Amino acid sequence: MKRLPRHLTDGTPTEPDGTPTEPDRARSEPDGAPVRPGPAPAGVLPALAAALARELSRRADEERHLMRRAQTNPTPQVRRGLVECRRANADALGTIVRRHGWPTADLVGAPASTAALMILLHAPDLDFQLRCRDLIAQATADGCCPGPHHAYIADHCAVELGQPQFYGTRVDPATFRPYPIRRPETLEERRRDVGLGPLDEQMRTLRRGA
Repeated sequence: MKRLPRHLTDGTPTEPDGTPTEPDRARSEPDGAPVRPGPAPAGVLPALAAALARELSRRADEERHLMRRAQTNPTPQVRRGLVECRRANADALGTIVRRHGWPTADLVGAPASTAALMILLHAPDLDFQLRCRDLIAQATADGCCPGPHHAYIADHCAVELGQPQFYGTRVDPATFRPYPIRRPETLEERRRDVGLGPLDEQMRTLRRGA
């Protein structure tokens, strides 16, 4: 097992679809081109890996649909449905993680792994997010997860803990500026290391979609 870089493990450091999902938070979009699923890792049957991929994608699509409804028709009933969907999705993801570990791209394919990340970012349990952050960090170091996936969950957890984020992926919707960033003078170097583009490009993309 490869040793993790310090900035992937010290806990100091969001959103797959790039849209604000709650009134008090906004994120930019993780990249990583879709690829065909590779052979299932040892111990996981290909049929099971394909079923996990379908389930994760289905749940993420359902949540995305409810997010759009909540943005255009933010009634209490619609928002309750979104909250319940996120809770159920997080429970399902928790079961997958307990049985099979983090659903990496080499297990379920890149699109379904990104779907799992979206579900995780909206999970209501920060402790679960922290545990998965560490799993994703190790998977990233082992080459099984795209670097941006770790950047998004690491920044998410940092902001939720009241700490400076590491990669600048979390944006405050009240100011439309990134939440505080640790060591901003080396931010662009860290972003390059995990496969993220310059922060200015991220902000221009967010403003175009606002």
